[in-house]
Amino acid sequence: MAWMRYALVALCLFMAGPYVPAHAQKHPSRTTTIVVSIGAGTGMDVLTRLYAEKLSQALGKAVVVENKPGAATMLAAAQVASAAPDGYTLVVLTSAALAINPWLYKKINYDPAQDFVPISLYVKSPFILVANPNLPAKTVPELIKLAKDSNPPLNYASVGAGTLQHLSMEFTKHRFGLELTHVPYRNSGQSVADLVAGHVAVGFVEAGASLPLIKDGKLRALAVSASSRLPLLPDVPPFSQAAGAPDFEAVSWHVLLAPAKTPREIVERLHAEMKTIMADPEMTAKASTIGLIPIETPSIAGMVDYIKAERDKWGALVDRLGLRGSQ
Repeated sequence: MAWMRYALVALCLFMAGPYVPAHAQKHPSRTTTIVVSIGAGTGMDVLTRLYAEKLSQALGKAVVVENKPGAATMLAAAQVASAAPDGYTLVVLTSAALAINPWLYKKINYDPAQDFVPISLYVKSPFILVANPNLPAKTVPELIKLAKDSNPPLNYASVGAGTLQHLSMEFTKHRFGLELTHVPYRNSGQSVADLVAGHVAVGFVEAGASLPLIKDGKLRALAVSASSRLPLLPDVPPFSQAAGAPDFEAVSWHVLLAPAKTPREIVERLHAEMKTIMADPEMTAKASTIGLIPIETPSIAGMVDYIKAERDKWGALVDRLGLRGSQ
């Protein structure tokens, strides 16, 4: 009879319980790997290893870190872009891989807009605008005036055309109508040594490379390139504040991503776990002590929008400088 068939179906559904997708039931069932796009011992690596341990505790399965430096962070990006979208392979990238390299390089082996879904954007990595102590300018307004008045133009150091230090200064030049002469170096050590020696006047330098010299009085810190203060230099203003330009920010950032087709519920769980982990005072303190600025991660949609805005901003500058496809 019909009613008996309906009753049997209902009984089977009741015994089966609510439907849960297979990947949601099983994840994680094995080790998750986080690929770090730069070398071991760096600030990014140290911080990733700390939250990997906490993420392992939260997930109940091991989370390991694999360093994959090379090709301006693009080796790691390409590896994870083509990984299985199952939540077991993640990658930590910066603005270089996602917002600058797509414009700068003739060919890259991944699509930054299509191949990834962001999980957590948890720190910004600012630069410190430093000057040789003998330079007359002691503040950002004084530097802007000095740059406009100088003939020949002041020079500035970077670690090469297309790097974020170079683009940050070119962004500053365009924003404030300055003339400054670029002096490229092969690495931070050489550029900082020449800043200390007075061979170049100013430059945006990583916190790790400049902080000891600032504290020793061998370099003068004028501003931080982020829109908020750097915890290690609380008395040094953000460039935006010092220059009266609220829209100014020129930073790198660290973002944890998964391959684009990773199931939504896995991405959302990882996003929620990372939000909790990175809000821990231990994690914010550690990020601060290595020259980073901890931030509360935006929503998944918010991260997508932020990364796109950064890609548009730096892409426009790369085009203006004639550097598209130059590498």
